[in-house]
Formats: sequence, structure tokens, C-alpha cells
Amino acid sequence: MSSDEPATKRTVDVVVLTMNDRDEEFRTAMASVLAQQDVDLRVVIVGNGVEPDYVPDGVQSVTLDANTGIPEGRNVGADALVARGAEFLLFFDNDAVLPDPHTVTRLIAEFDRHPNAAYVQPRIADPATGQTLGRWVPRLRSGDSRRSGVVTVMAEGIVLVRRADFEAVGGWPGHFFLFHEGIDLSWRLWDLGRVGWYAGDIEVHHPATNPARHKPFYRMVARNRVWVARRRLPALLIPIYLAAWIVISIWRFRSSGNLGVWFRGFAEGLRTDVGERRAMSWRTVWRLTRAGRPPIV
Repeated sequence: MSSDEPATKRTVDVVVLTMNDRDEEFRTAMASVLAQQDVDLRVVIVGNGVEPDYVPDGVQSVTLDANTGIPEGRNVGADALVARGAEFLLFFDNDAVLPDPHTVTRLIAEFDRHPNAAYVQPRIADPATGQTLGRWVPRLRSGDSRRSGVVTVMAEGIVLVRRADFEAVGGWPGHFFLFHEGIDLSWRLWDLGRVGWYAGDIEVHHPATNPARHKPFYRMVARNRVWVARRRLPALLIPIYLAAWIVISIWRFRSSGNLGVWFRGFAEGLRTDVGERRAMSWRTVWRLTRAGRPPIV
């Protein structure tokens, strides 16, 4: 290729969900995606139980008859674009914003610098305050949100994933509906021999909302925590992981008035079908531990 010929653009499939409940935020989010430069984007909007009421020109849409939850809606969106064989998948909340038209190309550059990464997580910040919540920093020590490095979990709302790796592990756990699906996915990606990378110098915007605003929060975070353990951990580690999270959750939610709901969700996770069980290898347990987060917490 001569020096004056344009380089081939990298290909990215973008999946955005909507329930037609955030008109202004959704339009702003889509504008920021479509403004991305120097990248070949294909975008799909998945109406989760609704027909999308806003679909920009050139954007594909899918309408689901019922709200299947966030992870399964994202699976549907990824499947809708699978035929073109893009290199990456960007999962993007419909109230998020890419503040710079080169955000996606900067995220892709992180994959080139870290070829063993299956996913890259940008730093999420509230657009009004600039605050990055601790739960948005995918490691145990979240105080310095601008510090980049290898991570073992993800904040699911804005993440770029290699499509080949995503397909190799079977996508999101669709039946989780909401909460902890990123733990399940990231552990499976690590079990491929890959890693996650947190790019603390690449900022994206998302309002700092409280996840407990969702009515089923306490039940689902408990149920799905049990499902993650039963699906992905070696049998020896399951009781250790669950015992640790009982203690952590009692401490976190002791003043919420919802511990009873949390324990009912925990019991639901023990008695219900978890779907596929594919426990990670002990080699992956060791790799996660060396990366700073042993899979018992």
C-alpha cells in the first residue's frame, strides 16, 4: 500500500438497547456513537419489549416482543450484526456518551498495545460532576480511577470486546436479566487464556445513578451472585465465594431494610437452574489471583 492510500478502517458492531424511556439521553447517546471517526461502524438498536421510536438513518433495529433483560437483549443485537464479521463489539448504554469522536479508535489502539486483551473497559465518569463511581472501576482497589491495568471483571454498560472471543465463550448469560452478567462473561474470557484491560485515560460519560433504583435490585444481585459461582467456579471454591459475599452483603446492605429480600434472592439462586455449568480451570483461578482478584471475592 502506498503512503497516500487510506488505511483500512477497523470494524466495530455497536449494540444499544432501548425501552423508549430516555428520549433526549438516547438521541444524545446515538449522536455520539455516529460521530465516531476513522472506524467502520455498524449499529443496531434493540427494542427490549418495544418498537424503537428513534432509529437514525443507516442504523438497524430489532424489536423484541417482551423485555428479555439487558444481557439477552445484547446477545440479540450481536447476533443481528454477526454476518458482516466485525473485529469488535461495542456494548453501549443508551444514556452514555462518547465525548470525543476518536474514543472508539483509542479503545481499539489499546487492543493493539495489549494483544492478549479480550475486552477493553474505558473510565466512566458522570458528565456533570466528573465523578467515577467505585463500582465502575473493575478492580478491588478503585481509589485511583485513572490508573490503567489488567482487570478481571467489567462494568458492562460501556465495553469493547473482541467479537471472536465473545463468540467463543457463548456471549452474555442471557437469563441473568440484570446484574453480574459481566462477571460471568469476563471469567469465561479469562478462561480462554485472555485478560481484560482497563484504560483509565480514556473517558466516557454516564450519569451516576444508583442501581438500587431498580425494583428487583436486591433479589437479582443475590440470585445472580449465586448463579455466577455455581456456573463458573470449581466446586471447592463455591462455598468460600458465597460465604464471602454473605458477609460483604450484610455489611453493605445492613441499613437498607432489604436484607430479607437479599437472602430470598440468595436462596432462589441456590434452588433454581443456573443454565450451563462450565467451571473455570485451576490455572484460571491462579491467573485471576495473580492479577489481584482471586475468584473468592
